[in-house]
Amino acid sequence: MNAVHGGPDALGVPAHDFSTNANACGPCPQALAALREVDRSRYPDPAYTALRARLAAFHGVEAGRIVVAASASEFIHRITACAARAGLRHAVLPAHGYGDYARAAQAWGLALAPQEPALHWACEPASPLGTADAALAQWARQPAPPGALRVIDCAYAPLRLEGAGAAPPGDAWQMWTPNKALGLTGVRAAYAIAPGTAEGVSQAAAVQALAPSWPLGADGVALLQGWVEEGAQAWLAASLATLRGWKERQAALCTALGWAVVPGSLANYFTARLPVGDVPAVLQALRGRGVKLRDCASFGLPGHVRLGVLAPVSQQALHEAWTGAGYHFA
Repeated sequence: MNAVHGGPDALGVPAHDFSTNANACGPCPQALAALREVDRSRYPDPAYTALRARLAAFHGVEAGRIVVAASASEFIHRITACAARAGLRHAVLPAHGYGDYARAAQAWGLALAPQEPALHWACEPASPLGTADAALAQWARQPAPPGALRVIDCAYAPLRLEGAGAAPPGDAWQMWTPNKALGLTGVRAAYAIAPGTAEGVSQAAAVQALAPSWPLGADGVALLQGWVEEGAQAWLAASLATLRGWKERQAALCTALGWAVVPGSLANYFTARLPVGDVPAVLQALRGRGVKLRDCASFGLPGHVRLGVLAPVSQQALHEAWTGAGYHFA
């Protein structure tokens, strides 16, 4: 199973990259300043004591519940390994979701079947659709079955453009990757919050025991420290207002191009069905004109593309690339 992702590729950095969900208002100036001041001549504290304390204070939890990770993908594989070591043999995934959930389950021999106890994944808002994950409503009504492990991917929670979102169930892990919200996806850093129960504390210790030494370098530490600062949070809040306007404009453009925009997205991205048969060929043609979109086939949505919201200049480039490649308005 290939690791499909957006962003730069063999052709380099796209001039107009709609294929990732990074905050198009970024990079966050405060986070960027923190990265410029990093002392890269020394190892970070291997226990990340100060960092974990700051993240814990930001979320209002105990520091012992914070587990740092090299990236979301690294944590997905690590907690899946932990689930397998604990005896779980099944995983339950969103109908459409990030491919690493399935890749990690496959690597550790977990069958993708709703059989308990299982490792359960949810993403809020979901990717690629940007909608609320229905699993969370069910989790709120029913506690986790004995031995089950629930994880919420919160990658896009800071980029939610509509509504506040439901409070996470107390028996679920939360996985956070602020680099998207800060517009700095090139800095790999993540952290997770274990449930505040005796079982959660035990799980945190087990997940931590599987970590390599220093999963975060100095840059990752600086990014996560900057993430919780008041200035970065204020910048993020202001950027959401800009993204709302850009999103409305971009969705209207896609509709005008004859694309069927899928409704319901709450985040800084949405999906659309293209009015063509050979989507990969179309995406290759657009890529040759400096515009990259995310094929949703790997999400289980063939014929669709996901578009991160970009600035009007990039939206104009999308229009010109589409028509320049020989496609026309509906």
